[in-house]
Amino acid sequence: MKSYFTHLQCTWCGNEFPHEKPIRTCPDCGKVLFARYNLDAIGKNTSRDVFKDRASNMWRFFEMMPVIDLENLVTLGEGATPLMRAKNLGATLGLENLYIKDEGLNPTGSFKARGLSAAVSKAKEVGEMRVTMPTAGNAGGALAAYAASAGMEATVFMPQDAPLANQLECRALGARLILIEGLINDAGRMSQEMAAKEGLFDLSTLREPYRAEGKKTMALELAMDLGWRAPDVIVYPTGGGTGIVGMHKAFQELQQLGWIDTPQPKFICIQAEGCQPLVKAFHDGEDSAEEYPNASTNAAGLRVPAVFADYIILKVLRETGGTAIAVSDKEMVDAMTEMGSAEGVFPAPEGAATLVGLKKLLDQNFLTGSENVILMNTGSGYKYMDLL
Repeated sequence: MKSYFTHLQCTWCGNEFPHEKPIRTCPDCGKVLFARYNLDAIGKNTSRDVFKDRASNMWRFFEMMPVIDLENLVTLGEGATPLMRAKNLGATLGLENLYIKDEGLNPTGSFKARGLSAAVSKAKEVGEMRVTMPTAGNAGGALAAYAASAGMEATVFMPQDAPLANQLECRALGARLILIEGLINDAGRMSQEMAAKEGLFDLSTLREPYRAEGKKTMALELAMDLGWRAPDVIVYPTGGGTGIVGMHKAFQELQQLGWIDTPQPKFICIQAEGCQPLVKAFHDGEDSAEEYPNASTNAAGLRVPAVFADYIILKVLRETGGTAIAVSDKEMVDAMTEMGSAEGVFPAPEGAATLVGLKKLLDQNFLTGSENVILMNTGSGYKYMDLL
């Protein structure tokens, strides 16, 4: 396998930068950087058919990933999560093709494993062996696990009211856990301060280029599992929004390669009523989202009041014909049981929120009922037993 990763490009000013040295955001404007690949060479030298016969993890797509040397891969078997047809819920809701992508079966129990496998692998490749990160919960556990595997030193900043399971997980996996008063944006400021003071490399959401590359493999798997087609609709619980950013980027790359000939899915952003900066900005017609005041929700992954990649996510929602919906905490918790008892998938409240959002879409006649609809369950309900 060969990597075709060539350079980094700013999503705002378009300037390009080399990837061989540590880099986080655009040095010129401070915005999100994207990894770029020689897609022409990939198309000439690789077939989409090779992926199905490789090891069942996200690194089967190595040619489209940002690590150059296979020796630098830090993997715990992440990816290759099942895409399950939700026949019972589909019959109840009148949907012919409803699916659940169960990311709760990843290492450390959430989709965060994908992003941190990619980010930690690239940090190792560029020689950054002391890393730090703010987290609302699950990402901290994933960083702790991958840093442990890589022999790295990891520091995690987490709100003190984050789920106890996540706190215990970080400590058990060897990370230095620092609990803070406030929300994830407060944790982010402290992480950056610590990075500057102690010479750590900060892996905050979309403030480095590679977590999105791990998340994009969800879209690569969806396309492969659907016979190299994009689904019609992806309903996605959105905190920092790396998944939407990464998946949209992946479908663009697949289109440019000619490996799919279907349009982009409609991306549906689901947020909590108590923390909905993107929902508000979308419906107000804004191109950026203001920090949401007094953010509050029991779904830790959705309690992200300030979204760094807001301008990218809002553009994706509008360009794909998607929308943004807020749901209540009670609706999420009720849907954990509903999804579990109907399909045997035990979702985190964030994942259960997609079912609530789907029902609202149907009430609004946003869907016809014939679309291929994907509910993204981003984590395991086993980390949220206290909510039940």
